[in-house]
Parts: sequence; C-alpha cells; structure tokens
Amino acid sequence: MGMSLDERVRSTVAALLHATGESQTDLAAALGVSQAQVSRRQSGTAVWSLADCDAVAAHYGIDVLELLAGPTRATERLPEERRRVPGRHAHTARSAAVQDGEAR
Repeated sequence: MGMSLDERVRSTVAALLHATGESQTDLAAALGVSQAQVSRRQSGTAVWSLADCDAVAAHYGIDVLELLAGPTRATERLPEERRRVPGRHAHTARSAAVQDGEAR
C-alpha cells in the first residue's frame, strides 16, 4: 500500500523545505502561521488543509496538483530561482540576491 495523502503532503513539504534551504520558521512566516503550527502539521498531529496546500504551493511557485503528486514531482517543478545554492542557507542566498540587485 502506498502513502496516504496526508503522508504524501508531509513528505512533499519536507522535500521542498530541503530543496530551498528554508526552515519551518521560514515557511510559517510565509504562510502567516506559527512555526509550531507547521511543526504539528509536519509531525502528523495536525493535517495540512486544502487551503494550506494552496498556500504552500503558491509560496513555492508550483501548482497545487504538483504538491499533491508527491516530493519528486514537486521538487522537479520548483522554479530554479527557489532552489538552494549548495553551502548557502535560504536567508543567505536571498540576502546575496538583494545585494546583487542593489549593486547594479
């Protein structure tokens, strides 16, 4: 038997966090919820609602159906500019991009 939809969403969110270098705190801020709420959803003590899935997909720049399809599909569809640069945390990468823009 395969993963349940809840398990698939949790796995996909974890893969997107990893691929972008974001933390649960980063995702929580983007969604307007607490880190504890993201943690509960990721641990399975609470579920990701459909509205949550829409918000997560929008945050990562992917279609909600790609989010629901699972971690492989979602990370393949992740826009290149959202991907983590090896060796740099998401905050560092964003800060560097802002500085590059200001330097031009």
